[in-house]
Order: sequence, then C-alpha cells, then structure tokens
Amino acid sequence: MTLPPHGAAQLFRAGAVGTAVRGRLIMLHGRGATADGIASLAAPLGVLDRWSVVAPQAAGNTWYPYSFLAPMAQNEPGITSGIALIESLVQSALDEGFRSDQVALLGFSQGACLSLEFVARHPRRYAAVIGYSGGLIGPPGTPRDYAGSLDGTPVFLGCSDVDAHIPAERVRESAEVLSRMGASVDMRFYPGMPHTVNDEELAAGRELLR
Repeated sequence: MTLPPHGAAQLFRAGAVGTAVRGRLIMLHGRGATADGIASLAAPLGVLDRWSVVAPQAAGNTWYPYSFLAPMAQNEPGITSGIALIESLVQSALDEGFRSDQVALLGFSQGACLSLEFVARHPRRYAAVIGYSGGLIGPPGTPRDYAGSLDGTPVFLGCSDVDAHIPAERVRESAEVLSRMGASVDMRFYPGMPHTVNDEELAAGRELLR
C-alpha cells in the first residue's frame, strides 16, 4: 500500500511509446527539485527514442525532511512512502508487460538515495540502476542485511569526492553492499566536483541505457 505523503504523486511522462520502447526508466529528483527537472536528463542520456520515461513528483519537492544519514525514524513517513511509490511504478511497468530487466532506475541526490535503498530492499534483475550523488539511507552503522540477489544488475555510482551532502565513505559502503548482493557496480569519484551531474556521468548512463 502506498502511504502518504507521496501516495498521490503527480507523474511526468516522456519518451518512446509503442513497439519502439525498450523499457521503462523511472527517474527520481533531488531535494527541492522537480519531476520535469530530473526528466530533462533524458535528452542528454539519449533515451527518448527507446525508453518510456516516468518521473514522480515528491510532495513538497522533498522525499524526506532530513539528511539521508539521519536516524530512519526522523525521515519517516517520507522514506517508506517514497519506496512504496517506486514499488508501485515498478509494478505498473511489469503489469504493462515489461520484464524487470527492462526496468531501470535513475536518481540524483535524495532521488539517488531513495532509488538505491529501494533496489536493496527489492532486489531482482533490473536493466540498470544509476545513482548520481547518492548512497544507501541511514546513519552510520545501519545494518545492511538485505535479503535476495540483484542478479548481475549493472549499477553506476558517481559522486564528488568532497560532496557536501554525500560522504564518499557512504558511496563506497553502498557499492560494497550492492556488489555483495550480486550487482555489477561501476563506482567513480570526481575530485572537487560540486553537487551536480557531469558529462562523464551522463556518458556512463548512456552506456547502460543504450
């Protein structure tokens, strides 16, 4: 069941339709941003002619109120609601006839954190998971005893080495956890980069979604 506050999320849709569609790409925006903003990356990613794109809008433009490193309870019900929303979007894609390996997730910042936490809690073979400046959610020491396998899912994790919001240590921990769950992880750090998405990260995304 989808819980508030994101249960009635508006969806921004773009991309291919009909027989040309290779799969469904679910895109999650960051704190203070918008669904159409993250969906604007679909053009430089080169997916509009092959992927059906859906981007949900978080209530109040924020998936959860505090840092992703805060105790989980402080960020509820946002985390649970956001994950339930992603689950509903994945299920909708499956109901439309896509296989799970035709469903990809991409997020930036808060959206990346939520996407990575979702796939860890709902492991299966996905087409790709792309996390720009994000990591698994929870304070240091959070148990990472997720059950199941990602079955070779390709995962890209890109982040600044001095990101003000995402510690490099958490990105490394996330890569280790997802690798242990069977993902094929490509992790890259960019020295001194601000909290943004660079051209090399977009190129890595294009490669996974080609």
